[in-house]
Amino acid sequence: MNDAPDSSRSEPLAAGEPASLRRLLRLMADLRDPERGCAWDVRQTFATIVPYTIEEAYEVADAVARGDRDDLRDELGDLLLQVVFHARMAEEEGAFAFDDVARAIGDKLVRRHPHVFEPDGTPLPAGSTLRDPAQVEAQWAAIKAQERTARDPGTAEPDPLGGVARALPALARAEKISRRAAAYGFDWGDAVQVIDKVREETDEVAEALAAGDPQALSEEIGDLLFSVANLARHAGIDPETALRDGTAKFERRFAAMAEHLKAAGGALGRSDLAAMEAAWQAAKRDETP
Repeated sequence: MNDAPDSSRSEPLAAGEPASLRRLLRLMADLRDPERGCAWDVRQTFATIVPYTIEEAYEVADAVARGDRDDLRDELGDLLLQVVFHARMAEEEGAFAFDDVARAIGDKLVRRHPHVFEPDGTPLPAGSTLRDPAQVEAQWAAIKAQERTARDPGTAEPDPLGGVARALPALARAEKISRRAAAYGFDWGDAVQVIDKVREETDEVAEALAAGDPQALSEEIGDLLFSVANLARHAGIDPETALRDGTAKFERRFAAMAEHLKAAGGALGRSDLAAMEAAWQAAKRDETP
């Protein structure tokens, strides 16, 4: 007996919703049909799909970085499919459906933007005094704190640093955690002070390295990376983007270095460090305007 929901009976969207979205939801339901669907799609779970969800989000970011709007359209579609996939599995469990996901984010947008919307979602008039930037930022923090308390009503005081996803890349999560702490006033005064902290942590890394203590070295390198994430925040730089760009620059220069070695009759793996350093410096000069 087939206990899975019949895709033909699933109508998560009203008739007035875009046909393209209704079609996508129907296709996903058909793919998940245990008797007529795709064997691969049917055997997936929330846990097995998560890596694809994360990968698609990064591919969206890559398309944005490259300025490729056609690719961005396609990658956004792939990311939307992940949302639809998760929602379909939840609907099969009787937990929620895609319409509930859309409604929840709509409600959150209205709730978190009282400076833009009335409680019923009606936009406030253009001259509203509620749009003061300082007031908006304080209000945003207060609303999010209320939401965290509501999620765990049994706790007298919510975790002040709670709600930052543990699945985030470590560098991005470090920046968010430090930003949350800064909202409570626990922060450096400016970027120069953070640079001093970075130097301090670098010295402690050197001490742990000299002591030959792997555990202490790992801890100190972690402290150093956390301080660098704070420096990026104070400088108004996204640390993930900065590291991604820095890695791309290294890749570009490394490839150029290999070409310089080849032109000199050498090759990677057969050239000594001095030759590679000379080729590296030549690659850097090539990039100088």
